[in-house]
Amino acid sequence: MRRWYGKLLGVIAGIALLRGHPLLGAVIGLLVGHAIDADWFATRRDDPYAVLGVSERASDAEVEQAYRRLIGRHHPDRQSGEGAKRREQAERRAREINRAYDRIRTLRGR
Repeated sequence: MRRWYGKLLGVIAGIALLRGHPLLGAVIGLLVGHAIDADWFATRRDDPYAVLGVSERASDAEVEQAYRRLIGRHHPDRQSGEGAKRREQAERRAREINRAYDRIRTLRGR
């Protein structure tokens, strides 16, 4: 389900803040509300360690073990008997795990 309340609150706040130009305030508020609803300001996507479930102080061996455990569980080929929706979810999760692992290896200079 898509969120809509950020847009509504943004329009109301924009109109209230720009009383002299309510239409301009509504448009600006709508844009800001859309950005909030779409999670443009979320930072949780930027933490590759959280995706793998390890801390930043984890050793290379622990990162490797977490990667292998997760990719083994979420690999799309292991979901062949499941429905198309489950396989698509597994592909999405596997891409996320691979991106996080590659990012950690890049950050650590390997």
